[in-house]
Amino acid sequence: MPRFRQALTTTLFVLMASTQVYAADTARTRMEAFSKNLHAVTANFSQSVIDANGHRGDESRGNLALEAPRQFRWETIAPYQQTIVADGARVWIYEPDLQQVSVRNQSSEEAHSPLTVLTDLAQLDRDFTASEAGGHDGLLWLKLTSKAKEPEFDYAQLGFDANTLQRMEFKDQLGNTTRIRFDGWKRNPALPAATFKFVPPKGVDVVGDAKPSANVYPVKE
Repeated sequence: MPRFRQALTTTLFVLMASTQVYAADTARTRMEAFSKNLHAVTANFSQSVIDANGHRGDESRGNLALEAPRQFRWETIAPYQQTIVADGARVWIYEPDLQQVSVRNQSSEEAHSPLTVLTDLAQLDRDFTASEAGGHDGLLWLKLTSKAKEPEFDYAQLGFDANTLQRMEFKDQLGNTTRIRFDGWKRNPALPAATFKFVPPKGVDVVGDAKPSANVYPVKE
């Protein structure tokens, strides 16, 4: 084969291979790579909310823990304190400043969280309609629209870099947009059992009545 033909063939092969690699690098493939063999995870977060009029609230920060199939802990530590624990049967919300705990059954609709998809990829197509949302801010974005009859949010978008989930944005039914940044991910840590258990502190008011019902989403499936 003449040298120029050989060089041309080599160049075309490289270009085709590069195109194939590029085509495969989507937000979904990045999510699947991040979530592969993942059953528990922890991270830090910072969060801000922009209301329907474009007004931005104060930034809050804290940490989170997830464990398959539906347990999570979301703990805000600044500028105020709040703890949300979903133990698979109930959702507990503790606000120390108000000396109050609210509790409700963890229904199947409430289990449709974009974050729980990270530890349960089977949930992705079962509970959401997923579509590629393009790239910006150095991330590839995956848009999730809930299939629930009464979804908690209008839509959510997950932004992935080459290795991890970096950002999440979602818009609720009132037009508020929540923007969350993540860092410090730890894969499959040994989480103490107490992470996803909550006992109301003595002396606080407990609001709600979380009795077992047909709506409860069990921890074990």
